[in-house]
Amino acid sequence: GVPAQVTQEAVGIIEAKALEIVDELEAELVDLKATGRAPQTTDRIVDSVLTIIGGSAPRGGPAMGQRNAGSSNQAEVVLYLTPFFDRGEISSAEIRDRWRDKVGTIPDALELTFVSDVFSAGDAINFRLAGRNEENLKIASTQLKEELARYPGVFDITDSFRAGKQEVQIELLERGKTLGLTLNDIATQVRQAFYGAESQRIQRGTDDIRVMVRYPEEERRSLGNLEELMIRTPSGAEVPFLSIADFSLGNSYSSINRQDGRRIITVRADVDRTVVTPDEIQREVINKFLNPWERQLDVEMVIGGEGEQRLDSLSELYSTFPLAMMVIFALLAIPLKSYLQPLVIMSVIPFGAIGAICGHFIMGADLVFFSLLGIIALSGVVINASLVLVVSINRMRAEGVGMVDAVSKAGEMRFRPIVLTSITTFMGLVPLIITANPATFFIIPMAISLAFGVLFATIITLFLVPSLYLILHDLTGHTDKAEERALAYQH
Repeated sequence: GVPAQVTQEAVGIIEAKALEIVDELEAELVDLKATGRAPQTTDRIVDSVLTIIGGSAPRGGPAMGQRNAGSSNQAEVVLYLTPFFDRGEISSAEIRDRWRDKVGTIPDALELTFVSDVFSAGDAINFRLAGRNEENLKIASTQLKEELARYPGVFDITDSFRAGKQEVQIELLERGKTLGLTLNDIATQVRQAFYGAESQRIQRGTDDIRVMVRYPEEERRSLGNLEELMIRTPSGAEVPFLSIADFSLGNSYSSINRQDGRRIITVRADVDRTVVTPDEIQREVINKFLNPWERQLDVEMVIGGEGEQRLDSLSELYSTFPLAMMVIFALLAIPLKSYLQPLVIMSVIPFGAIGAICGHFIMGADLVFFSLLGIIALSGVVINASLVLVVSINRMRAEGVGMVDAVSKAGEMRFRPIVLTSITTFMGLVPLIITANPATFFIIPMAISLAFGVLFATIITLFLVPSLYLILHDLTGHTDKAEERALAYQH
């Protein structure tokens, strides 16, 4: 309901600060090029600035066209940056933070957010408050926003509650009911008078033109025109609007979010992960508010956004990972004709995970969801070396070589191919690990898990698998063919 002119004045502040950022970046680019921290071919960092009032700006560039047009209360200002490698040390997140600091707060703005992420798994902080009492939901959302504002590094705190747009609420009087009128009759006639009723459609070329019949503009400008409106009764007579109905001004929700029959208010925020992590905030907020809200306000709090997506993904992985391990076990047990040797081969999987974690520590990378995907993929890769080693031992034992000699010779024979295979796998993943490209940055944790997991598991395999093989032989009490031949020779 806010006129576009009011929105334009507010957006003017954001746009002015954006242009200040552009000037500062142009000045900094000179120093970056002089010190070799930016390519000499770079002539600017911000390619263009686009302001959209009445909708959302296109994400693929100005040529993609405007989205969600027609909302005078919404606007966006977008800085289109030059490619990542041309900006040197200046990241989009740094530009976003500087822009936010310059703008500060916008008076009367319900929501003001600054976004620079190309890929997002959801809001960093997202709490869904569910309840049946609207006032209790408002109290809970207010307390939650105040609590989030206390944490350093938390910004862009908003909620989904909106009071709604102003509307005219009509009430039918008893006199109107005696004339046979219903509230729907009055609402229909008021709508036709002020908005119009479609009388016909005319096809003009490829255009479909709708002909609307309504009152002249001078007779539908104010509420005074509503008071003078004549309402037609079922008998065909016309009576003044105020004689059969009354009206008042109020607010109506443009949308109501419900889940399982309960009202939902979503509180969102973004965080600076160098200062605080979303998990820390979520844990402290739940410990502080969950039980008091459930007892006093009858409000339920559920984690959404990034945390919910991660939990959903992890739950699916936890349910399918054991199935994958069972399939791997079956594939190994059938050709080996043993139920215990596949366990020896698969014993290196946990050590691969340890290597993946150590690799993240060495590279200074955080363990994220894609790191877990790499560890799971690693489970089917690290068993290759131990499988080759066990098969070689079995082959030598079948040829009559003693147990200890078979294990030692198999280790000597397979040492070079096992090590070379692991090193080449590691080196093949190194370019992906060290490449700072926004298009592939989310794959880097997966590559780190695979590279360091394979390398670490290979070293463990050369010592662990032979040892476990000998332990398995001692526990089962089996006598190999070489020992049987020696005994037979003695007799």
